[in-house]
Amino acid sequence: MTERLLPESFNFDGPFPKLSRRLRLGVVGGGRISATQATAARLSDLWEVAAGALSSDATRSKARGAEWFLPQERCYTSFEEMALAEAARPDGVDAVMITTPNHLHFAAAQAFLEAGIGVLCDKPLTNDVGEAEALVSMAAQTGQVFGVGYVMSCFPMIRQAREIVTAGQIGKINQIHVEFLQDWMTPQEVADAPHVKWRLDPKVSGPTSCVGDIGTHAAHLASFVSGLEMTHLRAEFHVCGAPKPLEDTAFMFTRYVDEVPGTLMATRLAPGNRGGLRLRIYGSEGGVEWDLEKAEQLKLNIYGQPDQVLSRGHGHGLSAHTERFVRAGRGFPEGIIEAWANLYTELAMAVASRRDGVAVPDEWLAFPKVSEGADGVRFIAASVRSNEASGSWTPIP
Repeated sequence: MTERLLPESFNFDGPFPKLSRRLRLGVVGGGRISATQATAARLSDLWEVAAGALSSDATRSKARGAEWFLPQERCYTSFEEMALAEAARPDGVDAVMITTPNHLHFAAAQAFLEAGIGVLCDKPLTNDVGEAEALVSMAAQTGQVFGVGYVMSCFPMIRQAREIVTAGQIGKINQIHVEFLQDWMTPQEVADAPHVKWRLDPKVSGPTSCVGDIGTHAAHLASFVSGLEMTHLRAEFHVCGAPKPLEDTAFMFTRYVDEVPGTLMATRLAPGNRGGLRLRIYGSEGGVEWDLEKAEQLKLNIYGQPDQVLSRGHGHGLSAHTERFVRAGRGFPEGIIEAWANLYTELAMAVASRRDGVAVPDEWLAFPKVSEGADGVRFIAASVRSNEASGSWTPIP
């Protein structure tokens, strides 16, 4: 008899249900972001890290695996080996995180989808539109759960903002502004650092650096909250600091469905900005504003009324759907680790639902899907074309 993960019955409008066991998570890539995500997955109390391909060097893979408390036999030297071996185990992983450099995302995701294992892939999904669209097709054909690491969409107050906009509280959207300003590339010598070199190598990072890394976060967040697809853009890429083979800054005019105008800025050379992701959406009745460095709060302005500041926490006017992502009361801060945990919580619900054959409502799980990852790759490709055409208006297919 196949084990059942979800309860026989539960309320889709209530808190997420408990599973009958923790799901088993595999790790592909042994860098800093993999450790962050593993911490978050454990925080959700729905995952345990069970296997990993943490290095292509056998000795280093086992050494890194020991640091993760993994059994030696489940420390692999390639994702191909890991996919085949884990698929053959009765206790094999239920899903994997892919946190390798960009150029390996496609092959790694393909290997696990074909092995019947769910995937959560870092962004950008791939460096090529055709590969991204191929992964969308593979996910549909295999029926596997496939999420993408647009973690900014998993902050509770972003979910609340999305509900406010969807409910029409700010009226008809008339403009969207989003920016992601960081400062870690300000030093002249930063491009020589080992962990930075691959981000500036077109063979690894793809045709962009700043846009593919943080610009896609900004673009996804704007569409996620507004519910509007970006249709066109005008982009200019710049190298504002020390010479680099790829851009460190990008400025864009954007256009969404129904000709809604907007702006998008991304840079890594804005001293004083570390997590400077800011979203502003304005409509005919009001607007919402959110700042990553003040992620606990959401500003809601209804024209002609006093400004409101909604706070993350129980019992402060948040919806029941938003409160599912709240772990601590108001005044006790939550942050990026908890946002990642929210993503892994929804991923777990999706994996469990698929395994149990449970049909879930479309609005129950809003974690970023593979189709949104493909949208991000199309956004990158359009921005590259626009920049090469001296900043001309360029459609996003």
